Amino acid sequence: MPAHRSALPRQLIADLSLIGVTAIWGATFVMVKSAVANYPVFAFLSIRFALALLFLLPALLWRRRTGRQTWHRPTLRAGVLVGLALFAGYAFQTFGLQYTTPAKAGFITGLSVVMVPLFSAALLRQAPDRAAVAGVIMATAGLALLTWQGELTVVLGDILVLACAVSFAMHIIALGAFSPRMDSLTLLAVQIATVMFLSLGISLLTEWPWPALPAEVMGAAAFTGVAATTIAFGIQTVAQRFTSPTHTALIFAMEPVWAGLFSFWLIGERLGPRSLAGAGLILAGMLVAELMPALWRPGAGKALASQGSSALDNRNP
Repeated sequence: MPAHRSALPRQLIADLSLIGVTAIWGATFVMVKSAVANYPVFAFLSIRFALALLFLLPALLWRRRTGRQTWHRPTLRAGVLVGLALFAGYAFQTFGLQYTTPAKAGFITGLSVVMVPLFSAALLRQAPDRAAVAGVIMATAGLALLTWQGELTVVLGDILVLACAVSFAMHIIALGAFSPRMDSLTLLAVQIATVMFLSLGISLLTEWPWPALPAEVMGAAAFTGVAATTIAFGIQTVAQRFTSPTHTALIFAMEPVWAGLFSFWLIGERLGPRSLAGAGLILAGMLVAELMPALWRPGAGKALASQGSSALDNRNP
């Protein structure tokens, strides 16, 4: 019983931290869109992830000086695998967007919310509970309202973006498998380095020579490198020690919601009734997944009734 009580707040803190991650990513959407419109995509990713690794360097040097660095082969292999999945997500999304619409790409990428519980059940033997399944269904419906414009034709870009969704789902699954039993800082550093080197290799093959780096692009790379990469992926790597991959995927469905809110705030983009309904469904799905398990536990109703009775007793003289 005490173990259960101590585990619940840790999962709640982890889930709230992941909501913060989606807010960071949503806030950078406008910034990144503007940056890659004026600069090669993989060159931008190379600079972004290089700055992220540079930001991590003091922590890595301190760990080495204190003799606490853990560059073990299993952790290195895990970091490379996680980094490969993350890089594949960026690469497939980038190429897919050249052949499909942003609305369809947003919806297809969001299908990782459905893929994660399926992959978790198949690969990790972690079947989602009823509340998580209900939350995933609601969030998927919300994503459809928020992003999908009803196009039924399938083009090459859609297939590439579907591969992106699979890659991002596998990134969440891999972190869920590795982060609870491996050093978080090493896992974070290796996955960032993997994305940086792969982005750099593709950029040198396809985008070299790089154009002059505008101040706006450098600022976007610095902010996304520190906030949206080192801090955000660092939080995700630690948080997934205490929450399930399904919860993580469900929370990440909030990213387009935050993107819409920040687009409204920063550039005045309006959210219509359909978008607002979609955002509401995503939020409702998250709340169902978070709150319903506690209500469905045996004795939960009696506990709530007891708490209500105690509150009335304390209020009345």
